Amino acid sequence: MRSATVSAVLLLALALLVTAVPAAQEAQEAQEAPVGPVYTEPEFGEVYVLPLFHASLLLQYGDTVIQVDPTSRVDYYDFPDADIVLITDTHGDHFDRDAATMLMALGAKVVAPPAVADEWGGVDLVLENGFGEMVDDVYIQAIPAYNIEHGPAKDVVYHPMGRGNGYVITLGGKRIYISGDTECIEDVQTLENIDIAFMCMNLPFTMSPGEAAECVKKFKPKIVYPYHYRGSDLDVFKWQLEDTPEVEVRILDWYPPSSRLPRPQ
Repeated sequence: MRSATVSAVLLLALALLVTAVPAAQEAQEAQEAPVGPVYTEPEFGEVYVLPLFHASLLLQYGDTVIQVDPTSRVDYYDFPDADIVLITDTHGDHFDRDAATMLMALGAKVVAPPAVADEWGGVDLVLENGFGEMVDDVYIQAIPAYNIEHGPAKDVVYHPMGRGNGYVITLGGKRIYISGDTECIEDVQTLENIDIAFMCMNLPFTMSPGEAAECVKKFKPKIVYPYHYRGSDLDVFKWQLEDTPEVEVRILDWYPPSSRLPRPQ
């Protein structure tokens, strides 16, 4: 992994990418890996988001780096060392043991629900739905994430209550919600003071773009990023939120056509 000095250089490069003054090579890199400050205020600085693949993303505030649902599709040696790894569910698109083990071996603290801990002994902090704890300087709260309707058969759902976690993390003075695999359950509808939300959608497993948009209207984050959206029509999501101007919709590419991040077969 890169040294702290190199990590600082990478953070500076990320900032240059979003100030519209990159050199030609940096501009090309920006097209391959979209990145930007998701929230900026003078007293807090900038929180950066980097979409990686499907459910995987990187958050960085200052020297603090959080990897969400890491995947072996990503070469993590390209990025600064992770301080915290969040795992949301047991399904393979969220829990990649090899990727999590590699990041843990390099010093990351792994946070996961009990169902993941039952499968793997690498979890540093096990969080049940509704519980929260400080990890370093980051407060992490586990939010329920489950289906209420969608499933493979009658009375069977893809994501049962209590197995998976969404998370609300407090980073850089901002509350950031990461949905994981969920439908629009009451625990999501009643979220408060969310500055940034990452909202899942992909039928038949979670929500349609329309369902996700209606859910966003319930808790009104300041900024929302659709993610985990494989095969979904993001125009529907954007259109249904046009009558909610207090919510800014931002679109980034979680499925870039590159050799490092191949599309699923």
